[in-house]
Amino acid sequence: MAPFERILSQVTKPARYTGGEWNEVRKDHDAVEVLFALAFPDVYEIGMSHLGLRLLYHELNRRPDTAAERVFSPWVDMEKTMRQEGLPLFALESRTPVGEFDFVGVTLQYEMSFTNILNLLDLSGIPLLAAERGPDDPFVVAGGPCAFNPEPVADFFDLVVLGEGEEVIHDLVQAYLEWRGPRRDGGRRARRARGAGADGAGAAKDGREGFLLRAAAIPGVYVPAFYDITYRPDGCLESIRPNRPGVPEVVHKRVVRNLDTLDYPTDPIVPFLDIVHDRIMVEVFRGCTRGCRFCQAGVIYRPVRERSSKKVKGLAADLVRKTGYNEISLTSLSSGDYSTIAGTLRDLIAEHGPAGVGVSLPSLRVDSFDVALAEEVQKVRKTGLTFAPEAGTQRLRDVINKNVTEEDLMRTARAAFNSGWNALKLYFMIGLPTETDEDVLGIVDLAEKIGRVYAEAGQHRGPRGNRRPLRLTVSTSSFVPKAHTPFQWEPQTPLEGLRQKQDLLRHRLPRRLAEYNWHDAELSFIEGVFARGDRRLGRALLEAHRRGCHFDAWSDQFKFGAWMESFAAAGLDPAFYANRPRAYDEVLPWDHLSSGVAREFLIEEHRKAMAGETTTDCRAEGCTLCEVCPTLDVDLDLKGGGDAVADQG
Repeated sequence: MAPFERILSQVTKPARYTGGEWNEVRKDHDAVEVLFALAFPDVYEIGMSHLGLRLLYHELNRRPDTAAERVFSPWVDMEKTMRQEGLPLFALESRTPVGEFDFVGVTLQYEMSFTNILNLLDLSGIPLLAAERGPDDPFVVAGGPCAFNPEPVADFFDLVVLGEGEEVIHDLVQAYLEWRGPRRDGGRRARRARGAGADGAGAAKDGREGFLLRAAAIPGVYVPAFYDITYRPDGCLESIRPNRPGVPEVVHKRVVRNLDTLDYPTDPIVPFLDIVHDRIMVEVFRGCTRGCRFCQAGVIYRPVRERSSKKVKGLAADLVRKTGYNEISLTSLSSGDYSTIAGTLRDLIAEHGPAGVGVSLPSLRVDSFDVALAEEVQKVRKTGLTFAPEAGTQRLRDVINKNVTEEDLMRTARAAFNSGWNALKLYFMIGLPTETDEDVLGIVDLAEKIGRVYAEAGQHRGPRGNRRPLRLTVSTSSFVPKAHTPFQWEPQTPLEGLRQKQDLLRHRLPRRLAEYNWHDAELSFIEGVFARGDRRLGRALLEAHRRGCHFDAWSDQFKFGAWMESFAAAGLDPAFYANRPRAYDEVLPWDHLSSGVAREFLIEEHRKAMAGETTTDCRAEGCTLCEVCPTLDVDLDLKGGGDAVADQG
């Protein structure tokens, strides 16, 4: 029996590693010019749920000159067996070792995946540090939300793509082809390995740096090695400056101007095993203008651009036909804000509901909740409702600019209960700037008021007339200050303070009323270190990798003690990064990377937060001068605009 087949019999969920799923794309490597491995540094079930991976897989594979294949982090049992057998990490489509690809594109989705990235490279036989890679090694590329502060992992990446990837990925491949020149070996399989340095004329002439210089000239591409970082005696940054001629001082993110023009994948891979989001995903719009001051996504994905209702319905029909899924999820940062949501939902349910295909809205706001809309969604299958008030008091909700009131929440809960719902999940954040114990206890107060609203509602009877109990879940996460947000200057609450807030809720929230879930405070602390960290943290990451840290987002794998030992071994104080306030004039590690939102706007939003003042939604109330539209030369897709244009066409 071959080593691979023998290994599969020894590990859990072997379908994670087999490939061969419905709609998988396989190409002859001798018939293409570029091999691109798309790597998600977590297990298959999570990576296959990521829409961004599906979009890039589709974009690259529709090029006749490129083959894109998928790579995920093997679970601990598979990794152990692979290391014992000497089997390198491989791509699912062809089982080609990852180290033989031209590019390895890694998604920086969350900070606690950083050690998995190092483990992934190590399993692939690729040198961890970009500076140590040679002509036979792939170019390792980063993208995703954490690319807006990639400095803690900058030493491990050749390139970082800032912003949306569907268009810039083609620029990158084209630049590579122009740099490498025509192949001289008569086919990929004739080569010992990748060997670009000995393959094309351009590659042989100027080496890896030649391609990196070409890449740095592409808008939205950041080459960390082309920037020098200096520090002040107090440990803060002094400067971030290019060290090559022609390299931009500031890299601006890439955005897609019109979503309707994108070639959206209507034949996505259908996994053999259950994944986290095992359903059709149709992206209805990008961006958010609500302006929650803790939310990084609300800044880095601006401006709002909608996909037309006509396009959404056409994509959904194709996806139902080509996948066999029985659920369509309309995805965005806040799907209830889609300008034609009501009509689009009704049409989708009318078309697909009779065949048993349901429609779901994964992200709803309390103030935009519509019972009639929710009842439309629930016609095919009934589920619970989930809302995120984020804070327990109105004072704190004003600080974070949530623009949701207690009256909104109670009105929504009452309407839902009267319409037959008895399951409700509420998400809150603890440790927010200016938070007091009174604000924390406000979470308990809200839960108790919801309990009273349920007791007063008239529709909480089961089919036999028996009273159905309220199923209320309260979940809290710990605030982590993020780059490019108004709270990027705020300290994270120290670890002991987070624990005390969790204890307060555990003791004061009645168990008879609600189930209470909370995130590991230690894990949030490590996340806080890397969210606003600088390039020196790469030393701690290497130490953590050597000490066996990986799958840190998984509670049963997280090793807090090993992390603290790693910081000490690297000579770094994690509190310096997580728990220290920043001044407005301090040089931040991401100042050379632009989301398009003006620093002055973020400062003004921070000042308004400290004063308890709110800011309106620019889609409804007019421009708030964040500057993203003129900076990126992209028009905000105002309400109804996308469909007006699409319908005329």
